[in-house]
Amino acid sequence: MFEPELPSRLQLAPGPWTSLLDGLCARFPAIPPALWLDRFARGRVLGSDGQPLLPTQPWRAGQEIQYFREVADEPEVPFAEQILHQDDDLLVADKPHFLAVTPAGRFVRQTLLARLVARTGNRDLVPLHRIDRGTAGLVLFSCNPGTRGSYQRLFAERRIDKGYEALAPALHGHVFPLQRSSRIARGEPFFRMAEQPGQANALSRIDVIARRGEVWRYGLEPVSGRKHQLRVHMAALGAPIIGDEYYPQVLERAADDYRHPLQLLARRLAFIDPLSGQRREFRSARELG
Repeated sequence: MFEPELPSRLQLAPGPWTSLLDGLCARFPAIPPALWLDRFARGRVLGSDGQPLLPTQPWRAGQEIQYFREVADEPEVPFAEQILHQDDDLLVADKPHFLAVTPAGRFVRQTLLARLVARTGNRDLVPLHRIDRGTAGLVLFSCNPGTRGSYQRLFAERRIDKGYEALAPALHGHVFPLQRSSRIARGEPFFRMAEQPGQANALSRIDVIARRGEVWRYGLEPVSGRKHQLRVHMAALGAPIIGDEYYPQVLERAADDYRHPLQLLARRLAFIDPLSGQRREFRSARELG
């Protein structure tokens, strides 16, 4: 099988550093200088053209570099993704719970992107949007740099219909469908979002698909695209999504505890294809519960 090496990309920010080594040590204080020097020596820090860089080369704001993240003892995620569609321009993947879309934290190879590059051999794969590691369902990838911009504009201009499903406590006394509009910004700790006073920047449409006892199945549509938006809005309504380890409060769980998946599924993606002009719709084959 093709084994991918996927570099992370970094655009250098303005700063007082005179060398790449100094700037990278300041940008990533948890990584000791000796480790950066080792990466440089092994050709693991590259320019945008793929050529190895030296630690003494000047730090130039605006320059893009590539570097390979290395994680010791990366845990294996024991759930498989599915490819629902693939052509010259697009790939549609059906992601399981607990699999990150792109490298982050302790996951590099155990990510949806790395797995798909390994399966297809296409290093040009780029996710056109993201869903949380805990969320299952559809993720759309660009396969072709030449047509990527056309599909990226669909998301930037909100010309993609995105439908989610969730299991959460019953919301008696509410009239559905309803809309939740609020301002969402970073909260505490840093990885959580929170509703805050001010002009609304997040809008979600919420409906009920099935009422079964005190756990209902909801249909959710994020009109805007704020981080954790659906999770924040459901918790704010008094119905936090089952399995949510961040909302309404942070729960302590082991990294390999797969017993309580977040009951949130990116069920549907629909759009007018910018190349063919035809309507395209994809649906996840996964089920919650």
